[in-house]
Amino acid sequence: MDPWLIYGGTFDPVHLGHLAIARSGRDALGATVRLMPAADPPHRAPPGASALHRARMLDIAVDGEPGMEVDRRELERDGRSWSVDTLRGLRGQLGGQRPVVLLLGADSFLGLPGWKEWQALFGLAHFMVAERPGAGLDGALPEALRAASAGRWVDSVEALRASPAGRVLRLDQPLHPHSASAIRRAIVQGGHWEAQVPPGVAAYIRRHRLYGAEAEPASRATPGASSQQV
Repeated sequence: MDPWLIYGGTFDPVHLGHLAIARSGRDALGATVRLMPAADPPHRAPPGASALHRARMLDIAVDGEPGMEVDRRELERDGRSWSVDTLRGLRGQLGGQRPVVLLLGADSFLGLPGWKEWQALFGLAHFMVAERPGAGLDGALPEALRAASAGRWVDSVEALRASPAGRVLRLDQPLHPHSASAIRRAIVQGGHWEAQVPPGVAAYIRRHRLYGAEAEPASRATPGASSQQV
């Protein structure tokens, strides 16, 4: 059975670094990547944009991208967006034998011990981890995570296909330097940020004045964004 590949996050806003990770995970696993925006992320401050806006920006970002789609299941569920609850619900849908892969950045993986019932996640999904340039995982793993992941590390995607859950694979595509928090700061400060997000997303941010952005005059509207007037 083909793996079910999930890339969750706040996507506040979605940027080119997110898309690079999604493409790399998709290509490495040969599976559709489902970008899943969190409605109420428990591990960080409230998002700067509403769930509706963040999901719509994702729709724009993946439009025309083969093998990418937006999964709104966390937006449609009441309560907080705990990953363990999402994965248990997904297991109820898919059954216990289909491989499920959770794609995430190194920072999120390192913070795993702070997640709800985090050790149970290894019984529900595999992890595909994108490392940050110049900052490998080996020397940074918290002791609890080091112990929990011992014996789980694999070197090929075939190992993820061979079992339903429980393996950890380094993604052969380092994280890009883009940061959603840095983009939000640049918007507030009037800095340069448009080149770090897809053109249609930049137009959407300005059109809806998200994160304190000023609306752009029609004569300077981002080229190619007219097809996504949402």
